[in-house]
Order: sequence, then structure tokens, then C-alpha cells
Amino acid sequence: MTSNAIILAPIFTRILARFPQQLNFCFAYGSAVKKQLRNESKENMIDLIFCVDNASKWHELNIKQNPSHYSGLKYFGHNFVSKFQENFGAKIYYNTLVPIEGVMIKYGVISTRDMVTDLLEWSDLYLAGRLHKPVEILKNTSNSELLTALQLNLQSAVHSALLILPESFTEYEFYHVLSNLSYAGDFRMILGEKKNKVENIVKPQLKSFRQLYKPILNTLSDYVDFPNIKKDPLSSGDPHSKVPIICSQDISPLARLHHLNQLPRWPQKALTRLWNRGSLRQDTEDVLRAIAYDPDCNEIVSTCISQIVWRSSISQSLKGIATAGVLKSVQYSSKKLSKMIM
Repeated sequence: MTSNAIILAPIFTRILARFPQQLNFCFAYGSAVKKQLRNESKENMIDLIFCVDNASKWHELNIKQNPSHYSGLKYFGHNFVSKFQENFGAKIYYNTLVPIEGVMIKYGVISTRDMVTDLLEWSDLYLAGRLHKPVEILKNTSNSELLTALQLNLQSAVHSALLILPESFTEYEFYHVLSNLSYAGDFRMILGEKKNKVENIVKPQLKSFRQLYKPILNTLSDYVDFPNIKKDPLSSGDPHSKVPIICSQDISPLARLHHLNQLPRWPQKALTRLWNRGSLRQDTEDVLRAIAYDPDCNEIVSTCISQIVWRSSISQSLKGIATAGVLKSVQYSSKKLSKMIM
């Protein structure tokens, strides 16, 4: 996920210098950072995530340093801002349409403990979902709990994707399903995002996906066969080849049960609620065993994950109106809509 030494592009060095330096972890994502098909605009906004240990202290420093970034919520004080961040939506506070160093950025602030929770439990599947895709790490963390959570989040994504996929699938389909975990159910995909957004992300970054997930797939050789997994992920296979790489997996109930048991806490809770909608009340262990034998296991898993994404995408978007302010919210939404119809 991360390397010990990071060489930052000059633009990122200049941007980070404009913020309080008490960052535990920082990464950039989106079309301005990672190449996407049909999206070569030089006006794409840079998306950043700042993970901080003390949100109240960080906002106090940032409001003094960059007051113009904030909506009217800043007048309630940094403690209010941090509580608004941590108690509503996906527990992220976004400032958007911020001009810095000749570019436009959007940055989100999240507390370390909330980020760890989402990565481990998929309580919102918000930042956890963004980190299923390759991102640009701008500052590594030395926090062992966060490092472990980052890795376990990737493992959870693999188990989820395999549960949704059939016995035979292409390598591209695997990364497409995996990337789509955090988009399926997102109401913004209905209005605000391009319909082929996931395809545009996966195709140009196939080698990066291979590099990111190779260590995990190597540990699952008893359950799934990726023909090129032992090759160099940076050189194996042409992502534009017309000959797809065919993969296969064990879809027996025992294999499915293994994957179900590895799912994060919130998807397991969602599966239990869905299964117990009638008068029958079974505990999670019995529910997962029953779902493993159900021929519609893939659809059940997909539905439950989508429900988590649906809830968090709506609550965070409503929260964004307050953190951005009405004017910026309208401007941001307009940009999204214009990109969707282009």
C-alpha cells in the first residue's frame, strides 16, 4: 500500500506546505491524480484526504491559516467544526473548490480513529472504498493500527469481489467488481457521475491494480486462480490486449463461507438483518452458513454492501452542503453534472 520513501511531485509539496503539518496520513485520488479514460481535462480538481489524530486542534490551526476555505460553520469555532466532522455523515469534513498554487483542490479531513473504523468495519465504506483503488500516497503513517487497517481493507475488498463474481471471470472483471463496491448503491451514480466511471478508472490503471492486490491474491491460491499472478505485475499482460486473462475460483459453499467470514463487521450485520427479515431469528454465524449455501449468495452480498454505500453517500452529500456552503455546493454540483453529460 505504501512505501518507506515518497517522492512528491512539486505541486503536492507546495500544496501540503499551505496546511498545518500535523498529518498522520495523507493521500490524493481522483481523475486529476490517477489517469482515467475520457477524462484528460487539465481543469480536473485534485482530491486530497488529510487524516489527523486531533481534529479539533487541526481545524483550529487551519481556520487561522486558511479561513477562506471554510463555509460559515467556521464562525461557530473549531470545536464545533470537529464535532460536525466526527458526528455526521461519513465522519469527513470537506472543503471544496479551494484555489491553491494555480490549481483547484477539494480536501477532506478525518480523524485517525474514524478512518481505522471505516477501513476495518466498512461502517460507511466511504474512504475504505476510495482506498480499494490505486491512490497517490503523499504522507505515510507510522501508526501500526492504521497500517494494519489499510491492508485489511484491501483483503476485505478481495473477499467481497470473489463472493459477487461467478466461477469463471476475467482479470478486468475482477478489478471492475472490486472497484464498483463503493459505487454500487451510491446515489450520485444516478445523478452526478458518468455511467462508465468504473471502467474509466480500471482500464488505464490495470497494472497498478495488479501491483496493489498481488500480495493478497498470492495468499488465496487455494480459493482463486489468477494465471499471471506469479509474474511481474508491472510487466505481465497488456491491459489493452483483446485476449482477456481468464481467472477461476472455488464457489463451493465452504469457499463462500470462508469469504463471508472474512467480511467486515457492517456487511455481516447487513447480511444478518436481510436474512432475518421474517419471523426467523438466527445469529450471524448461522446466517453466514445459510447464505454460503444459497444460490443467490452473490446477489445477497451485493445488495447488502450497496445498502451501506447508499446510506453513507446520501448523508455525506447532505453534510457537504453545510461544509461547502450553498454557493460552492451549487458550483460543485454543476461541475459534476457537466462532466456526466460530456
